Amino acid sequence: MTISKISDMLCVMPQPDIGDFQSLRDQGFTTLINARPDKEEAGQPGTAAEERAAAHSNMSYSYIPITMATVTEADIGAFQKALNDSVGPVVAHSKSGTRALLLYALGEVLDGRMKPEDVLPFGQKNGFDLSAAANWVEKRAASRPQVKGFFDKRTWSIQYVVSDPETGACAIIDPVLDFDEKAGATATHSADAILEYVHKNGFSVEWILDTHPHADHFSAARYLKEKTGAPTAIGERVVDVQELWKDIYNWPELKTDGSQWDRLFASGETFKVGSIDANVMFSPGHTLASVTYVIGDAAFVHDTIFMPDSGTARADFPGGDARMLWRSIQDILALPDETRVFTGHDYQPDGRAPRWESTVGEQKTANSHLAGVSEEAFVKLRTERDKTLPMPKLILHALQVNVRAGRLPEPESNGKRYLKLPLDALNGAAW
Repeated sequence: MTISKISDMLCVMPQPDIGDFQSLRDQGFTTLINARPDKEEAGQPGTAAEERAAAHSNMSYSYIPITMATVTEADIGAFQKALNDSVGPVVAHSKSGTRALLLYALGEVLDGRMKPEDVLPFGQKNGFDLSAAANWVEKRAASRPQVKGFFDKRTWSIQYVVSDPETGACAIIDPVLDFDEKAGATATHSADAILEYVHKNGFSVEWILDTHPHADHFSAARYLKEKTGAPTAIGERVVDVQELWKDIYNWPELKTDGSQWDRLFASGETFKVGSIDANVMFSPGHTLASVTYVIGDAAFVHDTIFMPDSGTARADFPGGDARMLWRSIQDILALPDETRVFTGHDYQPDGRAPRWESTVGEQKTANSHLAGVSEEAFVKLRTERDKTLPMPKLILHALQVNVRAGRLPEPESNGKRYLKLPLDALNGAAW
């Protein structure tokens, strides 16, 4: 085994054999990080076998599969977390070790401990070519807008702060209000983390944007509006969703004119985040009101397309339609191939670290529900798959909050707020 020591906590190496794992543990390593995607070449052990071998050798295991062309800040953050969480020395591998070192070096740059111009010499000192890392840093510096994702493990959701490096203006997209359904408790931990990031970077919040009324988490749009004064916005077809859920909840008092938001966007409407042009694409299928925000070179697609290894979103909620979803996705895939695609959920297939950024080009060639698939095949696949999925556990809790832009129910005479759960209103019961 060729093992390169990078620091007291980190070594990198080429692909180990399964039989090497106990030897790695005997050398004192307590965590193994696999930065190599499965099926790169014949004979590769794969993450399932590596995870079993790590557990058998009493090592922690993290799966952060990347290629040089697809590494994102989420991957870098996952590598840093695995390194920081380890109780002892870490060994990270890819095919040759280069990608493992690349993740480490990029984390050092993003955290300010390494200058961008020092990346190449650092690689050379350790016997690796990190030109891909240097190119990544250069490309990121030129990106407009800059995008920070916040992954909410409880709901598998990603919230975004989208900022203009020229003006310091930003937009917040799909923020989460914490809700514990067992205790009936709400909290603002997730939204406060966003506010802390905004404050730390000196950003001014210009927009709080919802892509649609969510079925799996409460929206923090109202809370963030109170904290920042920024206007809230959503697609204008939210009124159709309000009408639908007004009937389901038997809620005659619900206003169905979208007035709970400050701005209702029409499809094709434009706006700005600082100096960056943005536009709204109507993207129905998952819901009647879903929209995609295209801000500079970044498209925020939420529940339409997931990461390429996860396919696409379900279309069986009230008002959903698989064929509409297909057509909405085709509009997204018509954007330039280099457009960055930011999704709203990640369910971590094969136990990999959470990811949320891809490109239109990657989606066309690698998405498991789209590449080489016809419209009819997609509709069949999506419809059959949706029949096997349970309803989200918070759908009846969340919609009565989210069709009102994140407003919780008004307090009753005893000062408490109450949610209303209609019985036998939806298909998809567990039995």
